[in-house]
Amino acid sequence: MTEFFHAVANYPFMLNALLVGVLASVACGVVGTYVVTRRITYLAGGIAHSVLGGLGLARYLSIVHGWTWLKPMHGAIVAALVASVVIGWVSLRAREREDTVIGAIWAIGMAVGVIFITLTPGYNEDLMTYLFGNILLVTTADLYIIAVLDAVIVAVVLLFYNKFLAVCFDEEFARIRGINTEFFYILLLCLTGLTVVILVGVVGIVLVIALLTLPAAIAGYYTRTLWQSMVLSAALTVLFTTFGLAISYRPDLPAGATIIVFAGIIYLIAAVGNRLARPH
Repeated sequence: MTEFFHAVANYPFMLNALLVGVLASVACGVVGTYVVTRRITYLAGGIAHSVLGGLGLARYLSIVHGWTWLKPMHGAIVAALVASVVIGWVSLRAREREDTVIGAIWAIGMAVGVIFITLTPGYNEDLMTYLFGNILLVTTADLYIIAVLDAVIVAVVLLFYNKFLAVCFDEEFARIRGINTEFFYILLLCLTGLTVVILVGVVGIVLVIALLTLPAAIAGYYTRTLWQSMVLSAALTVLFTTFGLAISYRPDLPAGATIIVFAGIIYLIAAVGNRLARPH
């Protein structure tokens, strides 16, 4: 552990890795709580896997066509927002075929990403980075983008907190009160998409749903209100990313996978402890 903090103090890329974990925890704690409460994990999974298409296309245009201003994260943001709107609309309008359509969007997004990454000369290795993440590759420019996304997510949640609360817990009552529940549902999915973009650099597309939901699920055992769950979930995500990064440093393990394993162990302990604590 001492070596890890020594590396953080002396190597900028390690400091960036630590900072992105802290920044990601804000969005993860806030949006992850909504995802778990609203039980839309499978929708978030569809959005997450669709992001690869935007990442691959942006990388292809940047390298092959000279659009050097276009970064993979820009493509990820666009893909996440488009997928969020489409998946949200499908889940509202085509419930009888919801699983099939979302599965198709999930697969198409992944396939498009793989194709464009393959077509990009010299960058095929990025596929593994996108799928499983590499927090050590996060740049200072990425940190600024993530900070902006964090600010947008927190601002929207603060502005519409009560409306999101109504949509999550009593959608029918919210509709009767005149709240446009469909709009706020799709807006919530858009926030989920932006959070996915933030987390892709931390743990990758394959593991992003675990980090999005595990801290919120643990927090749900020990809190009574939504905002309390958000705060505890964010704090737990900071703990998981920091300790996961520290544990992986010495043996040179994949940081993203280590973070998820650590989070998963804590979740199992919390779940078992909560079960045992219940009166029989």
